[in-house]
Amino acid sequence: MADTKREIERKFEFSKAKSARRGVPDLTGTAAIAAVTDQGTVDLDAVYYDTPDQRLAADGLTLRRRTGGADEGWHLKLPVSPGVRDEVGAELSDTVPPALAALIRSRVRDAGLTPQVRLVSSRRVSHLLDADGALLAELSTDEVLAERGDTTAGWTEVEVELADGVDPDLLDAVEKTFRKSGLKVSDAPSKLARALAETDAEPPARPSGGGPGGTAGAHVVAYLAEQRDALVAQDPAVRRNLPDSVHQMRVATRRLRSVFKTYRKVLDREVTDPIGEELRWLAAELGVDRDQEVLMERLQAHLAELPRPLLTGPVRSRLRTWNTARRSGSRRRALAALDSDRYVALLNALDTLLDAPPLLGGAAESPKKVLPKAVLRDYARLATRIDSALALGEGKERDLALHEARKAAKRVRYAAESAEPELGKPAKHLAKAVKKVQTLLGDHQDSVVAREALRGLAAQAADAGEPAFTWGVLYGREEALAERRERELPDIWAKASAPALRTAL
Repeated sequence: MADTKREIERKFEFSKAKSARRGVPDLTGTAAIAAVTDQGTVDLDAVYYDTPDQRLAADGLTLRRRTGGADEGWHLKLPVSPGVRDEVGAELSDTVPPALAALIRSRVRDAGLTPQVRLVSSRRVSHLLDADGALLAELSTDEVLAERGDTTAGWTEVEVELADGVDPDLLDAVEKTFRKSGLKVSDAPSKLARALAETDAEPPARPSGGGPGGTAGAHVVAYLAEQRDALVAQDPAVRRNLPDSVHQMRVATRRLRSVFKTYRKVLDREVTDPIGEELRWLAAELGVDRDQEVLMERLQAHLAELPRPLLTGPVRSRLRTWNTARRSGSRRRALAALDSDRYVALLNALDTLLDAPPLLGGAAESPKKVLPKAVLRDYARLATRIDSALALGEGKERDLALHEARKAAKRVRYAAESAEPELGKPAKHLAKAVKKVQTLLGDHQDSVVAREALRGLAAQAADAGEPAFTWGVLYGREEALAERRERELPDIWAKASAPALRTAL
């Protein structure tokens, strides 16, 4: 069974041989550190695994099998932010534990894992304590020997890792004390990164196939690569069921699909359309779980707003039971998609496209010429859908039309956001204005979905002999909210469709 802990640390190295001879300074009196206690020395032996082309190292991940020390076993470290990583551990075994293999599947795929580097360390450990004797951080001084084939490298590394709940400002205070004693923050983010650098085995740079810099093709391909990376990076977060991870992964799929459609003068749709369809499939599989999560949060919030006299029957327990039944199936469906061969084929197709983009004539033109035209085409499509929806009377047909307008608004927003690096504030302002339209239409669509769910909950309650009154009240509130959003739309759209927003592009 894999265990996870948040690792907040800072690595240091001696800047001069003279400083190394003096050793690590006494940190007693630094910030809240009242005592430094020696915990002895331990010998560690770690073998780091990666694909032959070092895909994990290229993305800042490390996977090791380590013996020695209190936490020997397998460790997968996932970057969160500079100096912060999530360490997922598993018991010692001869092969990579399945739970860890799943977390790196989006990167490893069918490439396989092999030992890359062995690090043998002698670690001297000290505990940094506050005035009450509580642990603030662990101070480690490692004498490291890296072995890669016949090549070796050695160095001394000092690491300070915070205990749970300790203010990260302590690391700044330690760094200040260390600087005075000839210790600087290490240039390498991890031991593995340093070992690879010092044994001349750094991960190869990723190819960039968008054509010459400063062209529309280079801009679009760079944006696609950014979204591909976001999709891959969210995979382990979704598997770990981290908050908002499914949403962020779906956003990456949507942005990729939008780029394919928006920049059809840059990229060949005959090549991108099949990939877009696979992205749509993935978003749909992930969406079952995400949509249920959003719906549950909405119903809970609206239920909490009702006065007590309007709560009849076991409505909260009924809602929890309903959600549990739907979420268990939707969670399994999302994970099954990520475990499928179809998903790996999609990731490989994205890589192939980025390595050799199917560029059209527009790719060679200036982004300042191509990007505004593409954004304005998407805007015109949105305007047509808004006008069509507003011309319809209330009812299911209008609900569907407003939903289609919402999807068009999302595409305009993504197009404008993708153009921001080149077009600057005009693109940012348009994206912001259209996002308000998207948000309003999203709330309207959420109300449509919620009403359907409330009808089902009312039917379940009735079948179980429970009062259905509360579900009817919530239905009426959702209906009123949707009507209010429809009344608000013309004013919001008038601001988003102001000619100045488009002429500024």
